[in-house]
Amino acid sequence: MAGRETTPRPPVLVRAARLLDVDKGELVEPGEVLVSGEHIAEVQPGGRLPEGTVVHDLGDVTLLPGLMDMEVNLFLGGPDHRSPLIPVQEDPALRTLRAVANARRTLHRGYTTVRNLGLFVQTGGVLLDVALKKAIDLGWVDGPRVVPAGHAIAPTGGHLDPTMFQAFAPGVLPLTVEEGIANGVAEVRKAVRYQIKYGAKVIKVCASNGVMSHTGPAGAQQYSDEELRAIVDEAHRAGVRVAAHCMGDSAIRAAVEAGIDCIEHGFLASDATLDLMVERGTFLVATTSLTEGMNTEHADPELRAKAAEVFPRARESTARAIRRGVKVALGTDAPAIPHGRGSLELLALVDRGMRPLQALRAATTVAAELIGADDRGRLRPGLLADVIAVPGDPLADLSVTGRVCFVMKGGRVYRDDTQGA
Repeated sequence: MAGRETTPRPPVLVRAARLLDVDKGELVEPGEVLVSGEHIAEVQPGGRLPEGTVVHDLGDVTLLPGLMDMEVNLFLGGPDHRSPLIPVQEDPALRTLRAVANARRTLHRGYTTVRNLGLFVQTGGVLLDVALKKAIDLGWVDGPRVVPAGHAIAPTGGHLDPTMFQAFAPGVLPLTVEEGIANGVAEVRKAVRYQIKYGAKVIKVCASNGVMSHTGPAGAQQYSDEELRAIVDEAHRAGVRVAAHCMGDSAIRAAVEAGIDCIEHGFLASDATLDLMVERGTFLVATTSLTEGMNTEHADPELRAKAAEVFPRARESTARAIRRGVKVALGTDAPAIPHGRGSLELLALVDRGMRPLQALRAATTVAAELIGADDRGRLRPGLLADVIAVPGDPLADLSVTGRVCFVMKGGRVYRDDTQGA
């Protein structure tokens, strides 16, 4: 880890046995990427290399674009995340240090861009994920590019009201509008404006109940149609997209009709609602691996019962979304799945009906489209030099994405396990 560089870096050639063209779905042999500064200069360069080029010869591996996880919470989970009282035990400084550790782990597993979808903690209105993004961009700490949401916006007693997760008594952990607890049109507009003012690049809203919180049946709509439209109006006028935690079918439909850009989870969507999402171009971040891998053994019986009912239906709903052509981007909802274990989500998407290439696109080109970033997601000249390597052929065995051995972000190498292997 180092601070922002002040001297130009020499050109770098990353050479491997093959690379994946994610648009064509073809493996190109051999695979070579020439990097100048933070960007890709050439792919498969011919002729002489620029003077002073540093060559990384990685051997029998496949080069891929840096992967992207579209739903994480870097401020939860990870090292020593055991106590159920963490929401009232950790101050913002300690929580940020937890996020630094999780960010480094995520980057080293090959995820060079993430959306941090919403703080739901008491911070005095400080947007911790915006601060983390700035520290990473400045080179102070290692981590992926972060698209921060600031504080998740939820109604009092809603799924992302953190006092609901542990059923705290009144007066414990009071939260302000600036921290995302907002009721009525005027307050939700203020909450959105506050997050954007202080650096949020996406707005996260809780549009329905959830599974792992004491909010009643999973999926019931929590914000009114009018409140949802106000949130979208405020965000879109500022050029910011909106993601909605949403599970129930009627709540998903209301969110889509309000103009929300992305549905998180979508566990109980009907075919008609999925078709509406296709028609409107609404994205889905299905977080489907958590329905098999999330540890619920320490949850209250009420929550375990909800999970046992909803999770099997959610797996089937994701499969239907894939068949119907919904734009599905990869997201893990880490730490529901441990940070850096996005390969579990890739494999789950294949289990639900995607081909390996489709799953890789969910983590590259589709994710880039979701965040409106045309500077990443492919190995192509002019794009950011976010390059990773995996052993073997990911189109034949997608599990190799869990064994990332080389990570470059913006032309800097953060991991290289290929030498001496």
